[in-house]
Amino acid sequence: MTQPQTTVDPAEVAKFEAMAAEWWDPTGKFKPLHMMNPVRLDYICQQIAAEFDRDLSTDKPFEGLRLLDIGCGGGLLCEPMARLGAEVVGADAAERNIPVAQVHAEQSGLDIDYRHTTAEAMAAAGERFDVVLNMEVVEHVADPLAYLTACHDLLKPGGLHLCSTINRNPKSFALAIVGAEWVMRWLPKGTHEWDKFITPDELYALIHQAGMEPVDRKGYVFNPVSWQWKISDRDLSVNYVTAALRPE
Repeated sequence: MTQPQTTVDPAEVAKFEAMAAEWWDPTGKFKPLHMMNPVRLDYICQQIAAEFDRDLSTDKPFEGLRLLDIGCGGGLLCEPMARLGAEVVGADAAERNIPVAQVHAEQSGLDIDYRHTTAEAMAAAGERFDVVLNMEVVEHVADPLAYLTACHDLLKPGGLHLCSTINRNPKSFALAIVGAEWVMRWLPKGTHEWDKFITPDELYALIHQAGMEPVDRKGYVFNPVSWQWKISDRDLSVNYVTAALRPE
């Protein structure tokens, strides 16, 4: 049997494998994700609850939903999703991330199915999910359209795809690369490549081409005074997130 094509970029995978041990250190190389995680989780939870008519005030509102976090890293999103009752699969092309995620989940008493694999391989195997989380990954793949098409194929009809990435403009270069990598040193230099960033309109077009219907987009905005992130309806100038559905 022929192997499915892959959009994995080996150079990008190597960057994250080099940082694998630091996933759960809130002051380490993944500090930006730890800082952003509360607003990411809020958006994810609100979108899932709205789409699947779930009450977030209940103990396990996502019970009965099968969720994939593609590019799961150390499990920063998988663990809260599992706590909310979802059946969670975490997949990552960086092999060294998986044991880090597995050990932390075991220590936390959580049952999460972590796999060293790709979106394309899972789609080819016939895996299907109610929700696919695709957070801060699309700017690291070799072929964004092929990758998003695999994400579409991984969704059940009516399924929800949540995708966040970084806009491409002078402001994003100043903040996401010069600020975060060169000045603040939140991330190693070279973690991001500005020419791989995707504008919101480009991402919407790619999502449409992949066979999904975009239904929402919001910005993540960092406030240097309060040192916190917030969701914005209008400011998508740097970090932003989208929601899309696979048609029934």
